Amino acid sequence: MHPIRPAGDEEINLRDQLEAYLIHWKWFVISVVVCVALAFIYLRYATPQYNVSATIMIKDDKKGGITSELSAFQDIGLFGNVTNSVDNEIEVLKSRTLMENVVKKLGLNIAYYTKGNIRTSEAYKNAPVRINFSLQDSVLYKADTTFTVRVDSATRFTLLDSEGEDKGAHGFGENVQFGSGKMTVLPAFDSVEELNTRDVVVVIKPLAKVTLGYREQVQVAVVDKNTSVIRLNLNAAVRQKAEDILNTLIEQYNIDVVADKNLVSANTARFIEKRLALIEAELGEVEQSAENFKETNQLTDITSEAGITLENASEYAKQIVAAETRLQLTNFLIDYLAGIQDNSSLIPANVGTEDSNIGPSIMEYNKLVQERSRLMRGSTENNPVIVNLDSQISGLRQSIKQTLANLKASQAIALNDLRRQEELLNSRISNVPGQERRYRGIQRQQQIKETLYLYLLQKKEETAISLEVTAPNSKIIDSAYGSDIPVAPKRRVILVGSFVLGLLIPFGVIYLKDLLDTKVQGRKDIEGKLSVPFLGDIPKSLSNDQTISRDSRSSAAEAFRILRTNLDFMLVNVNGHKAKKIFITSTVSGEGKTFVSMNLAGTLALSGKRVLLIGMDIRNPKLTEYIDLPHPRGLTNYLTNGGQPLEEMIFKYEKEGFDHMDILTSGAIPPNPAELLMSDKIGTLFAELENKYDYIVVDTAPVSLVTDTLLVSKHADMFVYVCRAGYLDKRLLVIPENLYREKRLPNMAILINDSDSKKGYGYGYGYGYGQEVKPWWKRIMKKYDG
Repeated sequence: MHPIRPAGDEEINLRDQLEAYLIHWKWFVISVVVCVALAFIYLRYATPQYNVSATIMIKDDKKGGITSELSAFQDIGLFGNVTNSVDNEIEVLKSRTLMENVVKKLGLNIAYYTKGNIRTSEAYKNAPVRINFSLQDSVLYKADTTFTVRVDSATRFTLLDSEGEDKGAHGFGENVQFGSGKMTVLPAFDSVEELNTRDVVVVIKPLAKVTLGYREQVQVAVVDKNTSVIRLNLNAAVRQKAEDILNTLIEQYNIDVVADKNLVSANTARFIEKRLALIEAELGEVEQSAENFKETNQLTDITSEAGITLENASEYAKQIVAAETRLQLTNFLIDYLAGIQDNSSLIPANVGTEDSNIGPSIMEYNKLVQERSRLMRGSTENNPVIVNLDSQISGLRQSIKQTLANLKASQAIALNDLRRQEELLNSRISNVPGQERRYRGIQRQQQIKETLYLYLLQKKEETAISLEVTAPNSKIIDSAYGSDIPVAPKRRVILVGSFVLGLLIPFGVIYLKDLLDTKVQGRKDIEGKLSVPFLGDIPKSLSNDQTISRDSRSSAAEAFRILRTNLDFMLVNVNGHKAKKIFITSTVSGEGKTFVSMNLAGTLALSGKRVLLIGMDIRNPKLTEYIDLPHPRGLTNYLTNGGQPLEEMIFKYEKEGFDHMDILTSGAIPPNPAELLMSDKIGTLFAELENKYDYIVVDTAPVSLVTDTLLVSKHADMFVYVCRAGYLDKRLLVIPENLYREKRLPNMAILINDSDSKKGYGYGYGYGYGQEVKPWWKRIMKKYDG
């Protein structure tokens, strides 16, 4: 306990703030140990998550993609100058349709789990059993159930439902009823003794749910905005499963891209096949007609007879054949376009039209149809992009139709011109037999059909080549690979976090406890906040004795001895020839003012001074709890009975060592305590006693409850205002502050009672008597200091 500090002289002491927490170091240690232990347990049994990634490069000229390996075939018009958008390819990779194909191919809607002592882990490819389901895919893909296969022996097993109920024993390979179909359980172990567990949990989830789950888990992003390299990431508990998912996703993506690219070639091939069959039949009919004509007319070599005459006409005949061929090809395309009813049909490419605008237009049209088909997998027809493509496709188709119509008209005009020239020439050879003219017509038809047939055969081979050499849209840079080190849970982060959490929990509890604490805890709640002088504090007694003895060396006894010294400073100006009257009061009942009064009087008596202890709390007297009364008479008897001498009311304190201490108890509880204390006998009482004693210690009533103390305050030389730590509400401190400012209690000073020095509110007592318990870090420092 320190000497009295003037009010307002408050200082911030970081050491005191630190000690307020360090005093609870055991709770910090326990909290850290528990949190770290829980972290170790969590890390021991938590399912680790592994990160698997794969890298592919999209062949995209816009972002630095690689050059097509098929550029050598561009001279025959098989490949256009088409580029892919990397952003679009990312959306395709993230599409539900593509992931659904991956789930179906790997059978991810069916998962196997093995039960351990603590946790259940997934057995991806090493499950003890495998199950084949004999039911429609539409039913299996909608199933949502869980059951357990318990291996009983090398040939038998037991089925358990999701609730653990026995559903019967069966043999491996036996057909077992499953919903509307059957299932067959097959063993995948060598011997029962090698099994780590005999319970295999089979979880079947709906295909749509599994697809959506993996679609959200797979992360697809461009490595850098200036490249066309895409990285795919997936976190999973089974590394091999994640690798298979990414590899299969890339594989399925390339299959779909190749299929899209082959769609034009396949459609062209089907068109050529149909035309070949038709031309072959027509060519056979024309050749048969030529054969029949020669047989009927017994002709051999008619052309040699009219060679000279027809030499000039032959050139026109060739031109007519070529013109009719072009016109018929144009008619083929016009008929094909007339049969297209929607925007998903492709137009045969490279069929040999002479117009330089037709080929690029058809290639551009097919490119837009392909782009629309790919985007429709993850979208609907209402998508603004699809609507825009539909508009472009329809406009381009109309443009192609108009171009073909114009081409047909120009070809028909050219053909009519050639025929007129031929007729003019034929008029000059009127001497040629009519048989020759008829035969030339048959021969012309034969040449047209043969030329067209050979041309279509050539295009058929070109289309077959394009189907065989189509390259995928992406190049795999790194196949799916995952590290052996899990990415979650992060061991170091969790351990450090648990350690920090272990420190924060008690810190937060202590902080909140102090924040919500409305009780006075010690001198820090008084000094600097009240203008009332601080007299000292009495620590919590560690013994069962309520009063000190002559040989007492407890911290409370030492505190009262220091209090005795401080009182001398407070009473230095009081007349030394008369008793010094010390009144003890408090705010409310139960703050220990009687305890302080009793022990303060005893401490003063031990110093050889004559001391009288008066119990003036006549409403609720407590002195009887500390001493045994030789008689029931006391203060109230003196005030109500004027005939009885005061000496008969006072008795000596019989405890060993307290020969100079007398006690005047409160006596019987009166019905009018305030009126008694207002009587003139109180003044007579103190006038009679102050010449007989050195100190008079008066135990008065609480000031906030009754007016008794204020009635007798004028007789006091000093007021010791007791505030009990952990008991008095801080909001009630306004009462002693107002009493001090209004000078209603003379020479007033505050004394903290029942303070806890272990919480950092006191400063320790009993130096040299082994009573002080120093903090643990001080004891360690002292040990190492020697």
